[in-house]
Amino acid sequence: MLVGAAFVAGFVDAIAGGGGLITVPALLLAGVPPVSAIATNKLQGTFGVASSTLTFWRAGRLEPALVLPLFGASFIGGVIGALIAHLAPSAVLRMAIPVILIAIALYVLASPKLGDQDAKPRMGILAFTLSFGLGIGIYDGLFGPGAGTFYLIGLILVCGLGMIRAIAHTKLMNFASNLGALIFFALAGHILVPLGLAMGAAAAAGAWLGARTTLRFGGTLVRPLVVVVSIAMALRLLLDPTHPVGIWVRTWLG
Repeated sequence: MLVGAAFVAGFVDAIAGGGGLITVPALLLAGVPPVSAIATNKLQGTFGVASSTLTFWRAGRLEPALVLPLFGASFIGGVIGALIAHLAPSAVLRMAIPVILIAIALYVLASPKLGDQDAKPRMGILAFTLSFGLGIGIYDGLFGPGAGTFYLIGLILVCGLGMIRAIAHTKLMNFASNLGALIFFALAGHILVPLGLAMGAAAAAGAWLGARTTLRFGGTLVRPLVVVVSIAMALRLLLDPTHPVGIWVRTWLG
């Protein structure tokens, strides 16, 4: 079950982000403790984004001038996020993230040509890496769901990258922040290594297929998946048994 979930998550994550929406609940349903579920998900997820990043690199979609700054900022952010996870204002994050995800979905629906072509950047690459790159990296190490989608929208709206350029560099940034958080969790001993490696192999295969699918179909596939994944992640977070909205819904339903 977990290996199959990892394959599907790798495929979806390579296109629109949000693979953790599938794998983290699957790990929890299998009886894995929450901290170990998050840590093990980082291990398998790193395989997936590494596979899709390599696919885009081989296709010539990663630009050498952007690789180091985007990777560096996201990696450092992932390490910082994992280190301060126990200090995170989780209640604030849990309330805010679903709203942001729904806003992203509505924006993409209202902008059918979003990312069709490169646009004039609103921010230089250095400023982007020190703000969005580092900030989303910290979020990815600290919390996780939606990080790939946030990277993607940031690269399109702030840096002016077209859809395929943005997706390729999103995978690079997602790989970097995953790797940074993974190092912390490995040192802390939270990862179930055999399980994570088995899921990672499946995630890598799914991510390869997802990246190839993206290169073939482009934005016509990505935009609807971004909408679906964003709404699904928002609902998953809102209806979590420990989320205030989830508690309210269960109380209302009796």
